[in-house]
Amino acid sequence: MSQRSRRQPNMNLGKGNMAAPSSQSCTALERSIRERVPTLLTDLYQFTMAYAYWRSGRHNEPAVFELFFRDNPFGGGFSLFSGMHDCLLFLQSFRFTDEDVEYLRSVLPPATDPAFFLFLRELDCSGVTLHSVPEGTVVFARVPLMEVSGPLAVVQLLETSLLCLVNYASLVCSNAARFRLAAGSRRKLLEMGLRRAQGPDGGLTASRYTYVGVSFRLSGFDMTSNVQAGFLFGIPVAGTMAHSYVTSFSSLEEVWPQTLVAANGDHDNIDLISLTKGWLGRVCELLGAESGKIHEGELAAFLSYAIAYPHNFLPVIDSYSVTCSGLLNFCAVALSLFELEYSPLGVRLDSGDLCRQSVEVRHVFRLCSEQFSIPAFQSLLIVGTNNISEYSMAELNKKENEIDVVGVGTHLVTCTRQPSLGCVYKLVEVRGSPRMKFSEDPEKSTVPGRKAVYRMLDTEGHPFLDLLCLCEEPAPKACVAVRCHPVVGNKTCQSITPSQVSCLRLEVYTKGQITQPLCSTAETREKVQSSIQTLHPRHKRLQEPDSYIVAVSEKLHNLIAEIRKGSSNNSNFLLAN
Repeated sequence: MSQRSRRQPNMNLGKGNMAAPSSQSCTALERSIRERVPTLLTDLYQFTMAYAYWRSGRHNEPAVFELFFRDNPFGGGFSLFSGMHDCLLFLQSFRFTDEDVEYLRSVLPPATDPAFFLFLRELDCSGVTLHSVPEGTVVFARVPLMEVSGPLAVVQLLETSLLCLVNYASLVCSNAARFRLAAGSRRKLLEMGLRRAQGPDGGLTASRYTYVGVSFRLSGFDMTSNVQAGFLFGIPVAGTMAHSYVTSFSSLEEVWPQTLVAANGDHDNIDLISLTKGWLGRVCELLGAESGKIHEGELAAFLSYAIAYPHNFLPVIDSYSVTCSGLLNFCAVALSLFELEYSPLGVRLDSGDLCRQSVEVRHVFRLCSEQFSIPAFQSLLIVGTNNISEYSMAELNKKENEIDVVGVGTHLVTCTRQPSLGCVYKLVEVRGSPRMKFSEDPEKSTVPGRKAVYRMLDTEGHPFLDLLCLCEEPAPKACVAVRCHPVVGNKTCQSITPSQVSCLRLEVYTKGQITQPLCSTAETREKVQSSIQTLHPRHKRLQEPDSYIVAVSEKLHNLIAEIRKGSSNNSNFLLAN
């Protein structure tokens, strides 16, 4: 990596401005949730189970479910919890319409009691309470992120929708944080994955939560190409031009208009084609380039775009040949803009060896800066976009290059290395009685009972253990030793003494009302930044991070042992009597 020190231009591809969501966009966001996550967006078996509960008179029994994931994604040491905002809006709007009920009547077995559909028509989430880790918090495998309590049939019906809202949002947010860690501190990142995303909703969710993911006081992704995401979430939007724009031109005769007024307000129209031809000759002479290899259509495209956007000129320069045509044409047009007192932005490279090309481009920028006495020319941006992955992002830090901005699409929004976070939604209590799922695979067993979750911090403020306790237990205290048992791995009892203790979950929804202020995308981004900064570097390593400990209290550990023993004793019920 070259260690140049130069003025860093304001990154403003297109407009690129941060716009707080207006009241109109906030209303659109709520409407978007209702439209994207209607009440029928769930699995059929949720309705068949709800009917069976209702048929047996158990539908109103108080029940508690927990939502969690079993392994940290991408082989990393942490994840970022996202999607709660949408979950709250979903709960608030949860109702079945007449049309919904009629459809369910057509797909459920004919023997279904008609009164069940009347029950569904009156159903809402007024009896549901949600306790949740705050959105944007660093979280770890096996920690219950959400506790959903309420009437058994209702909280059962919520399962699939809540998982859908949390799984991908948390996964792609975590992926964005890893890309930022791989990119380091210098480069800006542009999310541009909409065209490669799994459908419109996947693209919109990716744009939102890649912007949220942050680390080291840095933006996760600084901008998005997704205009709808900018409207709904207030994310800065950015864009340049595609190869199709360049290849649509074949001749300078297609440039219209051909003139540009100087930025200082001079009302004389300047013939930009003639001005640029003059600069092109000087550039070719400076670089010893052959003018016969320069593509006329490419120059026409650059001129046309510069006339349309003289303050935002950043073309893609590899449609034909970077060194023989694209770079030369750019320099000529950019020099013309500088002469007219505009400030072009830079270039985009989209193929080939980005590192090598960026070094060559920067070299030419410096030559032009020195030869033509334009200091700003050497600081023009170089944007790299070419199927960037987390691995190739990390490689940029190992090779000499001059790339200022990286555009990432496919590998970011599709989460190529891991397609799903694997969140699950498990019953832990019914009628005040703890419930536990057993499995031949110990990893798939659940932790029973209604719980509180505490985060233990060391003397430097780094979290080092998350502790699950039964709700009725007193909260652990700072500087007081507590005995606990890791949920996975080494099961031996440990005694730990935290310097600080924080309660990880809050009540965010009850009696049909959201009880905590909803955060904007920018506010959530700040929360992620604050949370991830507390992590010890050993947990943030992209490769082979240290495992973070999640443990249960001694009382909860004993409850698990009692339930296992009781299950074994009850297995002979057929032999009783």
